[in-house]
Amino acid sequence: MMEGPVDLSPEGATWEGIADRIGELAPDLLVTNEMPFGPWLAASPSYDPALAAESVRLHEAGLEALAALKLPAIVSSRPVPAGARLANEAFALQGGRYTPLHHKQYFPEEPGFFEATWFRCAMDGFEVFEVGGVRVGVQLCTELMFNERARRYGRDGAELIVAPRASGASTSRWLTAGAMAALVSGCYVVSSNRAGRTAQGQVFGGMAFAFQPDGEPLAQSTDAESIVAIEVDPARSRAQQALYPCYVRE
Repeated sequence: MMEGPVDLSPEGATWEGIADRIGELAPDLLVTNEMPFGPWLAASPSYDPALAAESVRLHEAGLEALAALKLPAIVSSRPVPAGARLANEAFALQGGRYTPLHHKQYFPEEPGFFEATWFRCAMDGFEVFEVGGVRVGVQLCTELMFNERARRYGRDGAELIVAPRASGASTSRWLTAGAMAALVSGCYVVSSNRAGRTAQGQVFGGMAFAFQPDGEPLAQSTDAESIVAIEVDPARSRAQQALYPCYVRE
């Protein structure tokens, strides 16, 4: 999991430093923040086709940069064309193979996060996929606030929920959401976030975090370490799903 700096380019010194640190940690599965490359489109209250096209292009270049890390598996998200708008598509890269996992379906619409203006869902469902040897479900940012989706992932056999984010300065509510998602699903929950202040003054809160399947904290990023590696044991998730509150019938 990681904190991705604002306006990150998939080339240049900043990216190279991130890539070097990831190479040192050599994770089996990397979870990036939501749409990690370039400006945050939803800061604008008006949809701009030219800016949308540029973000699509930049994230296509980002796919090459991510693939060049040569990790066993990566989960990230990117904007893809979806009619007159974009879709925010979570995907996995495994051995150079691209797999769409999920389209974001719950969109805020407020200053700094006019996502309902910019995005639509073009792929229904909250499905479980095997990624890096682990059964994974995706909740993109705001979706982590919806416990029923996390609980369903647990019922559907997920062992890990990944939640790429681009969330604001407040972090306490996201820690609460991550803990609850783990508690109701019996899954590990791992979330990466965009971090820093843009030239226009918008602040992203960073704070990548991980929770154990019982809802207890596992790890967080810090000012000294923005990229953090953790151990995930799928057997522990499966065992937790037989315990309270996961077993309780609805």
